[in-house]
Amino acid sequence: MLTDAYLQSLGFTASRLDRKANRAEFGHAWRYQFDHEACDGTPLYIEHPLGIDGCRLSALPAALAAQDVFATVALTDRPGLEAAIGAFFAAHGGMGAVVKADAPLLFRPFQRAR
Repeated sequence: MLTDAYLQSLGFTASRLDRKANRAEFGHAWRYQFDHEACDGTPLYIEHPLGIDGCRLSALPAALAAQDVFATVALTDRPGLEAAIGAFFAAHGGMGAVVKADAPLLFRPFQRAR
């Protein structure tokens, strides 16, 4: 079974929408982004949507069309996942730069514009 710790060890981080998600709910639905983009600038996402018995790798955070999904692997297939990650980067020229972290949105209503 793919776990949060295992995905993080491969280089994935929870997507912005999932960061506040309860980790006890990990087995239901989740989405992660790889910490490096491909050399051509393509990002890599992995997600396990509700009702799907596997996880999907895609260049889109929520791929809806079958042509947008790079690979689908079973939730228990760690070697298959690692091979799919390698194939993704091979198809896109290798591993590129580190993905920039999202800047946090700081809502501070008590500060006035100067």
